[in-house]
Amino acid sequence: MFLGIDLGTSGVKVVLVDGDQRVVDQEAVPLAVSRPHPLWSEQDPEEWWHATDQAVVALKARQAQALSGVRGIGLSGQMHGATLLDESDRPIRPAILWNDGRAAAECAELERREPRSRAITGNLAMPGFTAPKLLWVAAHEPDAFARTRRVLLPKDYLRLRMTGAAASEMSDAAGTLWLDVGARRWSEPMLAATGLPLSAMPELFEGSQATGTLRPEVAAAWGVPADAVVAGGAGDNAAGAAGVGVI
Repeated sequence: MFLGIDLGTSGVKVVLVDGDQRVVDQEAVPLAVSRPHPLWSEQDPEEWWHATDQAVVALKARQAQALSGVRGIGLSGQMHGATLLDESDRPIRPAILWNDGRAAAECAELERREPRSRAITGNLAMPGFTAPKLLWVAAHEPDAFARTRRVLLPKDYLRLRMTGAAASEMSDAAGTLWLDVGARRWSEPMLAATGLPLSAMPELFEGSQATGTLRPEVAAAWGVPADAVVAGGAGDNAAGAAGVGVI
């Protein structure tokens, strides 16, 4: 058995599939988006975790035996979101989502600071990406920026809560403007242009690699074996491409 977890903007979806990729069961829990100002789009990372836990526990109520046979867990999710964590890995502020448009001026500033940014990242700087959001926080919420010790993408915050591992994978990392896409590693020049050290980034994996196993308390609550492997996974665009066979 395999468990898939997708963190969308409008909800968390979990799906249980067997070894032949046949869907055994699925569950969804909705999420709300906060828009406190024009162009803003935010969510509380703790709500992601509560919704994920609620969805898997609901699945367990119907499929306890099947969940007890899970060997691997895959993650996908909304890309580009900036989840700022403090030294204890607690969220500092609501996550700034992919569809947040506040950081337009910061895009120009980022490309001014690092003129090679398009060659390094393979992308134009746009407000939806993660790096400009951090420049916005540095300019408008300097206390929050000063407290930031780690930045994770949304699905990778779920991974942290599930496994204790700060990890990401190439497809989601490519949407941050911090990945050197040719070298397949974090770009220190792009991080420096954002005012962040390399230590603020999670460890990078390929999507098919193992990134860890569940915390014992999570495995017990979900009825999943503690040695079930949590794979790197993918951002939602990459996961969708693989899902329709574009590999």
